[in-house]
Amino acid sequence: MNERRSVLNTRTITQTALMTAVMCVLAPMSIPIGPVPVSFTNLVIYFSLCILGTKRTFLSYTVYFLLGLAGLPVFSGFSGGVAKVVGPTGGCLVGFFVMILLSGYFIDRFGNKFIRFAGMLAGIAVVYAMAMLWFSFVMQTDLKTAFLACAAPFVVIDILKMLAALYFGEKIKRRINAN
Repeated sequence: MNERRSVLNTRTITQTALMTAVMCVLAPMSIPIGPVPVSFTNLVIYFSLCILGTKRTFLSYTVYFLLGLAGLPVFSGFSGGVAKVVGPTGGCLVGFFVMILLSGYFIDRFGNKFIRFAGMLAGIAVVYAMAMLWFSFVMQTDLKTAFLACAAPFVVIDILKMLAALYFGEKIKRRINAN
């Protein structure tokens, strides 16, 4: 029994560390389109939720966040440090914690892809709200300006990310669990 438990723990740790590494590689590769870039962070989070589940994704993102907070260039645009977290895009970085819990709830508990997708939409809506409020405060702008910078340009792109994670994430999870 202890041998089985050890294998599961080793596998869990390895998968979680791997997703953290994937996030550290893909998240900095952003596409600048204005004050808030298109980031691959939420794409990796969606895949991680579909493959690992909420708890391990939360752990993976926490490690990633702490690495960036410590100054490693893992945030969008190959940046890191406290200044990035408290800067104009910090609301997204903090909002991803809430997104993981909310979207993960639906992904972990429901097999129906439409319900999972609805959970992902709810999660990203919270990120948009937090990003807009944070951006508005830091940049001293109104909410309309914050909406145009932090949400409007990303809706279609984020929906495509969600659909890709739902489709391919299940295939990857089945493949990993088959071995």
